[in-house]
Amino acid sequence: MPDYQAIDALTQGEVGKHLFGVLGQRDVVPLAWGENGFREMSNSKRAVASPADMKGLKFRVVGSPLFNETFSALGANPTQMSWADAQPALASGAVDGQENPLSVFVAAKLATVGQKHLTLWHYVADPLIFVVNKEVWASWTPADRDAVRQAALEAGRENVEKARKGIAGSDNAVLKQIEAAGVSVTALTPEQRTAFVRATRPVYEKWSKTIGADLVKKAEAAIAGR
Repeated sequence: MPDYQAIDALTQGEVGKHLFGVLGQRDVVPLAWGENGFREMSNSKRAVASPADMKGLKFRVVGSPLFNETFSALGANPTQMSWADAQPALASGAVDGQENPLSVFVAAKLATVGQKHLTLWHYVADPLIFVVNKEVWASWTPADRDAVRQAALEAGRENVEKARKGIAGSDNAVLKQIEAAGVSVTALTPEQRTAFVRATRPVYEKWSKTIGADLVKKAEAAIAGR
């Protein structure tokens, strides 16, 4: 993901509507988009500015084969574990690094468990969706439904604003806070980011088929036209 405008192009456009339609076929009514932000990576060993820098590093990743395959393609050694297990593992050196939104990096005080090198690579965005159980939704009056939907939309906007505060645009207060804790921050240039894109292309193409080639093409077009 190149930038926050790309996230907006997806969530607020045809792709976002499509995903709401998919969710609407389940047991929930989707109401609004929120956001945790981009998942960035940190480690205790060295600054990472290229796929070669990741070779041999052991990263804690979430329990999804997509994450596992992405880090493997970059030469790292991913291991899946709960967040409760991850922090002690980082502190002991059992794993070298992790990937999470910056809000988690700050809240969990990861600088205190050896995470001294942070890379801003925007490899995946971490969205939130406000939903209501369908049976509960059906039990409300139209006026109540409208009130809840409007409240969800407002909460979503506030959530996005808070998720980007101190990170996006010229506001870098969160990054300064992280650097003040002794963490070196590496922000990838477009050329450096391209190297990661190329290295993970086989994973992207594989999962595009699983997700749906047409939907992926719509997402690519939305981002290109942002």
